[in-house]
Amino acid sequence: MSPKHPLRFVRSSTKEMLDTPHHPEVAQNLALGDGGATPEQRQSVWLTLRRPGWLKTEVLSGLVVGLALIPEAIAFSLIAGVDPAVGLFAAAIMAISISFLGGRPAMISAATAATALVIAPVVASHGVEYLFATVILAGVLQVAMGLLGIAKLMRFIPRSVMTGFVNALAILMFMSQLPDLMDVPWLVYVLVALGLALIFLFPLLTKAVPASLVSIVVVTGLVIATQMAVPSVGDKGELPQALPVLVLPQVPFTLETLQVIAPYAFAMAVVGLMESLMTAKLVDDVTDTGSSKTRESLGQGGANIISGFFGTMGGCAMIGQTMINTKANGARTRLSTLTAGVMLLVLSVLLGELVGMVPMAALVAVMVYVSWATFDWHSIRPSTLRAMPLSETLVMLITVAGTVATGNLAVGVGLGVLAAMVLFARRVAHFVTVRRTVGPGDNAHDDGGTVTYTVDGELFWASSNDLYTQFDYLADPDRVVIDLSDSHLWDVSTVASLDAITEKYERYGKTVEVVGLNDASAAMRQRLRGKIAPGG
Repeated sequence: MSPKHPLRFVRSSTKEMLDTPHHPEVAQNLALGDGGATPEQRQSVWLTLRRPGWLKTEVLSGLVVGLALIPEAIAFSLIAGVDPAVGLFAAAIMAISISFLGGRPAMISAATAATALVIAPVVASHGVEYLFATVILAGVLQVAMGLLGIAKLMRFIPRSVMTGFVNALAILMFMSQLPDLMDVPWLVYVLVALGLALIFLFPLLTKAVPASLVSIVVVTGLVIATQMAVPSVGDKGELPQALPVLVLPQVPFTLETLQVIAPYAFAMAVVGLMESLMTAKLVDDVTDTGSSKTRESLGQGGANIISGFFGTMGGCAMIGQTMINTKANGARTRLSTLTAGVMLLVLSVLLGELVGMVPMAALVAVMVYVSWATFDWHSIRPSTLRAMPLSETLVMLITVAGTVATGNLAVGVGLGVLAAMVLFARRVAHFVTVRRTVGPGDNAHDDGGTVTYTVDGELFWASSNDLYTQFDYLADPDRVVIDLSDSHLWDVSTVASLDAITEKYERYGKTVEVVGLNDASAAMRQRLRGKIAPGG
């Protein structure tokens, strides 16, 4: 490949770009504008710092996300049963930490409803100090899971489950806004409509400033100027007055304490990691780039450990804010995540009074738009549903229903994967075909005394269960040949099925010859033949 071939730079690593600041293709792309950059280049912090337009997008998006995090962090604090400051500081510390530790650039991690629900019981039963210890232990467990390669299991998530996950997420985000639209003055609905109009229409004028930020500023300014009596961020709870400090959980360091916090820590680790990895995969699709899921697992664990030692409730990836950051605002680098965390601290501590004036209607409008943009509308079009296999649609619906019914994305994904496994097993069980041919064998004196069964397809526990019933044991002649040239033995269940078939023929005084096995299948059958209960 020529050294000037553009693909050479496209496939270069971030480190290579940093080590070659005068690379001619870097200079060329810098001169071309956003359209001349690859998705991988757009994630580079170094390149973004050299591009005022990109840098503005990252900073402004971080500001919008920081604003949007405040009411949700306060709400999640109430769910967990702790002071608002605990949730706000968790959001800020998680966002700042993950911007350095995480494997998925531009993804936002903070306090979340999923983790708040999991840890709420330990706060109610043992107090907030046990919460901090639980968060630290959850982080340690996530680091361990990352080292064990748990993140690699993400490749087994079917696309139909991912589609259901995205749609369920959009529904949950919309439903989470409903409390702020109930029992409120009618002016709230007017403000929400105005906010949505600005978000949808402002990009027609210019995309230089995120439409969501314009919506928040305009709606807030209108409320302040007219002194409308509508719910505001300040109504959610009191904002903190000082920065967080390092603390050591005031709990007994005993086996009894470990027994108390371990179940909650494990649940938080699993739920948080699953939600984070699913969000990372979603952002991979949105940005057309890859990310290290193992590093993300380690990063989530590290961020929770840091969060626990700062006396907060920890968390995981926030799907709604991540979609605001990447899909609505176009951010792509770690700078946006870092900015969101820093802005949240500044807004909460130094500008708390001003932030408290932001009407909830402005933030509701942003979240409603993100819900609309996140939902995969193509997946429910009649033309798509007609073209899709029924099993794929069913898996998507199960994932959506399980998630919405429980309010837990991890439960919905688990049910979707389980349904996909069952439906897949049912489908592949019928992939194997058996063709029966009666005729002379390799001996001229057989004269039709041989029957050959040709098996076509992969044989494993699901597809081999019906193999036993595909033979005519009584009517077959004395010599039976089973040809597996077009098949493969994958597991012990198939060997057991062949043993059962051979044994039944022998009871009728007939001989069976299995031919055509490839080397791996022959070795497996030789090793296991006769050592398994028939059909076991």
